[in-house]
Amino acid sequence: MKFRLGINYWPASKAMDWWQRFEADEVRADFGQIRAAGFDSVRIFLLWEDFQPEPECVSERALRSLMDVANAAAAQQLSVLVTFFVGHMSGVNWIPPWALEAGRPSNRFRTIANGRIVRAAPRNWYSDSPILRAQALLAREVAGLLRAHPALWAYDLGNENSNCMQPPSRDSAVAWLETIAGAIRSVDSHHPITLGLHLEDLEEDRRLGPQEAAQVCDFLCMHGYPMYARWAGSAEDERLLPFLGLVTRWLGGRDVLFEEFGAPAVRSIESGASALVLEEQQAARFTRRALDALHRFGFPGALVWCFSDYAPSLWNRPPLDEAPHERHFGLWRSDGSAKPALAEIQRFVGAGRLQSPERLDWIDISPHEFYRDPSANLRRLYRKFCECYAEEEVPCPR
Repeated sequence: MKFRLGINYWPASKAMDWWQRFEADEVRADFGQIRAAGFDSVRIFLLWEDFQPEPECVSERALRSLMDVANAAAAQQLSVLVTFFVGHMSGVNWIPPWALEAGRPSNRFRTIANGRIVRAAPRNWYSDSPILRAQALLAREVAGLLRAHPALWAYDLGNENSNCMQPPSRDSAVAWLETIAGAIRSVDSHHPITLGLHLEDLEEDRRLGPQEAAQVCDFLCMHGYPMYARWAGSAEDERLLPFLGLVTRWLGGRDVLFEEFGAPAVRSIESGASALVLEEQQAARFTRRALDALHRFGFPGALVWCFSDYAPSLWNRPPLDEAPHERHFGLWRSDGSAKPALAEIQRFVGAGRLQSPERLDWIDISPHEFYRDPSANLRRLYRKFCECYAEEEVPCPR
């Protein structure tokens, strides 16, 4: 079995406006570039309001564009991971107007509907029956479109959903998963289903974590960035990634794909630049060590965040206006030139998946005990994990 080498994709010139300003030629060129670099998989995101402008209406135009994307992937022998209900993306929540509760303040992330920042919060799709029915419709229509397509790899039921809202209970979370997965499986019983979990789903009990997802999903996913974990050794602490993946697998009991990792990088750090941004050579070294760690620990694959830096013409628009580091996560610069990290990734092209021995002796509590204080337990377990692998380059956090 191969070690899957993938990339998360938004086009450089459009970012989250992709589906509204869709150009098939652009996608074909980008996918050719991705394949030539050695990647075998691409994760794409269905911006919810573009695909479902009304609760009972799935956009025919968006579905045609999605088929163009799938065809472009097939032409390059790329596998596609399709992510629904986006939803949360790069520090902003993109929600259709009909799925919002007007007048209720947003959570810590801004809400965008119809291209505008709005004072509204998403209706809770775990407990709001009309929203749930609408989501099931979209899932069923997309699965019906792609079920026989040679490029389809899997379905992802959301990107860091807990950043939009949290389910009121574990039962409602599982019921939501069952409903959406059931809608997909009613027309496509062959392709696997997963869910895009992230670091904060382990740091907090958000009632939809690995244990709940594992009851419905075929495999689990984790997203991890050392720069967002204050308790990591540094912004380049690659050991955080296999640690998060192993904890996810321990809690859920299913295989774990590392669906997102990466580092924003620029040629040189200027005065006043975001503290989250690395110099390109630093980011390249981190990328190589991160992939090596995930490969050595036996994970089935990893997807880098992300394809390209975004064009400067987009920098004054959400989410890039208030999150300048998000402008520079690409493996290619916005002018199309490759960053040094790309050459490091190419070392892993064609690698097979390793069967790493299951060593979890650093875990000294049960899953039930873990969630009594997940943040403290996660930090403590990370110190123990580091002590087990003290030969690693990055020093263990103290």
